[in-house]
Amino acid sequence: MNKSYLFLAPGFEEIEALATIDVMRRAGMDVTTVAITTDDSQTVTGAHGVTVKADIMPGDEDMSVAEWLICPGGMPGASNLAASSEVTALLKAQAARGGKIAAICASPALVLEPLGILDGRDATCYPGMEPTNSKANMTRERVVALDTIITGNGPASTFPFALAIVSNSCGKEAADKVAAGMLFC
Repeated sequence: MNKSYLFLAPGFEEIEALATIDVMRRAGMDVTTVAITTDDSQTVTGAHGVTVKADIMPGDEDMSVAEWLICPGGMPGASNLAASSEVTALLKAQAARGGKIAAICASPALVLEPLGILDGRDATCYPGMEPTNSKANMTRERVVALDTIITGNGPASTFPFALAIVSNSCGKEAADKVAAGMLFC
């Protein structure tokens, strides 16, 4: 299992980022946070004022062989991810090689959809963020888990979203074990 990377841009949704990291690490997955900032700081403040020090900056590690690239939502976090040429280049390359990508809340609509990553696929996003004229089939599901793309619709869907990532990488039994340990019903 390769390392996974979760992007943190100013205004990220804290629950979606931190709970996803926690669930993945409980399953033994190697997930690293990446600061996407304009001031080259590893310190990133979320949409609700929670400040986090990311593990690395872009360029610190080779992310071209990542198992997962993960985009939490939040505003303006999702917009900041979409505006990052580093993030969009990594996502396009990951999609081109058939690599795994997960996005939740506003990020499926604002980050993945404009890059064409969701074209012809079922996906979900935060209600009301659905792009017009999308080539994706945007549903109202909480989580849509495909072979290489997982999307979630918002903060309350973070646990099923993160467990879908674990199930995809480690198997359903591992995801069920993590869920049981957290008393997730």
